[in-house]
Amino acid sequence: MTAISGMRTGPPAVAVSAAVRFRAACPDCRERFELSAGALRLAIGASRRTTFYSFTCPECGSAVRKPAGERIIELLSGGGVRTLRLHTALR
Repeated sequence: MTAISGMRTGPPAVAVSAAVRFRAACPDCRERFELSAGALRLAIGASRRTTFYSFTCPECGSAVRKPAGERIIELLSGGGVRTLRLHTALR
């Protein structure tokens, strides 16, 4: 996954440009495409297994879920992707 911005380079600004797009690929149909921040969701959990990003493939309609490491989290959250923080139950 790579963030693409036609506007400028460097650290992300506070306001995110609508021109920010993310390159992604579908594991089912193998198509590669670009998605806007609104087409992606990021979930941050307590472990690597529960931290992922997801989207619907625009080509075949498959629901795609991929693991998100630190760099992916940084790119997606800095690019304006909606983030859900998963909490564990209190004991």
